[in-house]
Amino acid sequence: MNEIPVIAGEVEPAIAEKLAKEHVADLVDRLNEETQEDAARIIAALPFERAVEVFDQPGLDAPAELISSLPDARAASILSAMSSDRAADLFRDLEPSSRKTLLEAVDADARQAVLRILGYPENSAGAIMTTEFVSVPSDWTVGRALDHIRKVERTRETVYAIYVTDPKSGRLVRSVGLRRLVVSDPSSLIVDVAQRTKPIAVSPLAEREKAAQLISKYDLLAVPVVEDGHVIGIVTVDDIVDAILEETTEDVQKFGGVEALDEPYMKIGFLDMFRKRVGWLLVLFLSEMLTATAMQGYQTELEKAIVLTLFIPLIMSSGGNSGSQATSLIIRAMALREIGLADWWRIAAREIPTGLALGSVLGIVAICRIVTWQYLGFYDYGHFWPLVALTVGAALVGIVTFGTLAGSMLPFLLKALGFDPASASAPFVATLVDVSGLVIYFSVALVILHGTML
Repeated sequence: MNEIPVIAGEVEPAIAEKLAKEHVADLVDRLNEETQEDAARIIAALPFERAVEVFDQPGLDAPAELISSLPDARAASILSAMSSDRAADLFRDLEPSSRKTLLEAVDADARQAVLRILGYPENSAGAIMTTEFVSVPSDWTVGRALDHIRKVERTRETVYAIYVTDPKSGRLVRSVGLRRLVVSDPSSLIVDVAQRTKPIAVSPLAEREKAAQLISKYDLLAVPVVEDGHVIGIVTVDDIVDAILEETTEDVQKFGGVEALDEPYMKIGFLDMFRKRVGWLLVLFLSEMLTATAMQGYQTELEKAIVLTLFIPLIMSSGGNSGSQATSLIIRAMALREIGLADWWRIAAREIPTGLALGSVLGIVAICRIVTWQYLGFYDYGHFWPLVALTVGAALVGIVTFGTLAGSMLPFLLKALGFDPASASAPFVATLVDVSGLVIYFSVALVILHGTML
């Protein structure tokens, strides 16, 4: 990308004019590649409406820092013109002093909308809703409603649907899509052309995943947020996409044993990256020390049957892999609300036979491998090699079954204790199963090899 010329701390007017004509998503990409100081100068040089569009983009890096770099008057004007949900997100990230100053500077309507959104829990539907929607009384005609839409369209984030309210109480009674409104007779009452079914709505305190489910199930572009029967906002499909991307990113990072990053990878500093990774790494390392403790407990058996050590990596990885599989499936099902805490026993009833079947397959493969190597002369497992093969096969059945059950139950346990189920990351499950796997392996060996090698 070509450098954006900056002269004496200002962007060349010709360059600013050229940037203003770019697609806003492309403009945001270019701003993300600049230093914070240069990005702020570019935004200051853009036409006002274009600057508002830039801050309304979810892909803009560090918007709170950028808005704080602008003069208070321009920053307040931009915040007042932004969609309310984006402005609320930005205010959440501002330093307390800047937040107080800018909240006092924005216009009254914007301040009220932002404070209302900020009043809801961060992961709720109310926290991601926008208060910019179109609603009309049920006694209006289609023509009057269309005239109203033309007047207010520029101040609304979207006009996916029009919400029809009771003229007296203001409560939501119907909803109608814009397309249906356009093709209807202008003289018809809007309530007559609206859907006859009860409008699909969500509470502001409902989790945002609930709004996502409704949008997906009923193929909506937006779902109204209703409190005491009144529409207070809407959650749009793009809000849901942004929320899901953010949450999925956090879950993937937690799966890998990393504290969720609050900035893009290339933007986060060394110390922050170190801090977010070292905690989990230490926990996993200390947990893995239990593996050494477990092996020390079976030191005598290892000295007598050194051949058993050959299969320790196989045993440990198989249990960890089966546990990680189960954990990933259960966490995903929880996120999609396919299962709840009360379903733990049903999951256990499904995972135990699944673990037995998977372990049996791996055990048979392991036995076949030992037999093949022994007969072809690739390795001599000793005089009691059939018992060694049986030990490995039986241990795999037990370890994979335990790993599958433990991996599926751990998310339920964490959720019941109030933790994020995603914290049952693959490394944590693998560590848990490593220790238990060794105990199972050597316990099986003591039973099968007693009186021979042990």
